[in-house]
Amino acid sequence: MSEKRLGFFSKYLSLWVFLCIALGVTIGWFLPGVPTFLGQFEYAKVSIPVAILIWLMIYPMMLKVDFASIKNAGKKPKGLIVTLAVNWLIKPFTMYALAWLFLKVAFKAFIPSDLATEYLAGAILLGAAPCTAMVFVWSYLSDGDAGYTVVQVAVNDLVILVAFTPIVAFLLGVSDVHVPLDTLILSVVLFVVIPLSTGSLTRSRLIKHRGREWFEGIFLKKFDGITEAGLLLTLVILFAFQGKTILGNPLDIVLIAVPLVIQTYLIFAIGYGWCKAWKVPYEVAAPAGMIGASNFFELSVAVAISLFGLSSGAALATTVGVLTEVPVMLSLVKIANKTRYWFPKQA
Repeated sequence: MSEKRLGFFSKYLSLWVFLCIALGVTIGWFLPGVPTFLGQFEYAKVSIPVAILIWLMIYPMMLKVDFASIKNAGKKPKGLIVTLAVNWLIKPFTMYALAWLFLKVAFKAFIPSDLATEYLAGAILLGAAPCTAMVFVWSYLSDGDAGYTVVQVAVNDLVILVAFTPIVAFLLGVSDVHVPLDTLILSVVLFVVIPLSTGSLTRSRLIKHRGREWFEGIFLKKFDGITEAGLLLTLVILFAFQGKTILGNPLDIVLIAVPLVIQTYLIFAIGYGWCKAWKVPYEVAAPAGMIGASNFFELSVAVAISLFGLSSGAALATTVGVLTEVPVMLSLVKIANKTRYWFPKQA
């Protein structure tokens, strides 16, 4: 079996993220007028430049989601049950528990209490947003069932519409972080409902008039690199605002990463282990474990900026999630590929 590989850009995404962090911090420190100027373009606490970049990130991903595939959801019910249970009944709460334990207790001597609360809020946003885009990559690299992966992403995107807001509101409330519910709802509408609906409408209309082969082979290719470019430009702006915070607390990035990395391995172990115990075929077990382990960090970053601002600790914490995602998920792909013999073959 030939080894599957990430593209050059995706493989080194963590490096590009690190370089954008460095560039953003440099701009924030030496050219403070840049973030001040960008900060003027704001409406209802939402940064207009960042909103545009985030739509550039999310819209191309939503074009790839085939909601017509949901009719096939009943064909592999065990995998979907694992996916939904882990993503919505387990993951947000283990993320909260781990982040609270490390940021508020274990690292109490290193992180001021108010800042730790902001970092905890960012971790909560990550935990409540299961992956919708990169999971296609992780599924491909681990030889997952492509049809099942499409189904699980479509179903989870619909669940996000109704579950993300109440879960985040509840966990932020437990954390003594009070945000206006209307602002949270507006963030979900801006960064989930609008790109999801426009992406779905574009997909259905173009496939109807031009055919699936043209849509997937030509139209989608026009968006190659746009999601990644939008993400990296967003990070430059974000860290331009975060410059002084980063330089004043350089250790914080490492400390934030600790619970995020532990959470990733824990959630994968729960989902993947559950599939093994339930004798789910490997081709379904691999993506079922991957979708919960990885995060919809584009949404998390967007909501953190909307709720808490570009210079907030919450926005910084969600960005650390971007930094750690690729290397950790690649290690899980290797684990999955080496343990495929644990599972029965797909019929």
